[in-house]
Amino acid sequence: MLERRTRGADAGQAPYEDLVDHLVRSTPLQRGEATRVVLDVLAYFDETTEEFVRRRHRELQSQGLRNDEIFERIRHEMPHRAVAPPGLSTRQLRRLVYG
Repeated sequence: MLERRTRGADAGQAPYEDLVDHLVRSTPLQRGEATRVVLDVLAYFDETTEEFVRRRHRELQSQGLRNDEIFERIRHEMPHRAVAPPGLSTRQLRRLVYG
């Protein structure tokens, strides 16, 4: 789950090594912990629109929300993602979840 594609990184150097170094210097995190945090954050922001919609649907459904509330909330959350995906209608959101 913590694997990350190394888009253009040298094979001998881990990607985002400078960010890991910064976290080790500026926080009480040890190197392994800092690496895990970086990879977790990158994986979170690497999520596709479809993966985000399905994950949020499951999370909100588990809180007892109904689909009309869920899809409205997801629609309002999407523009605030790191790279805002295109605006999707409720129908498009349903299709992502149910096919």
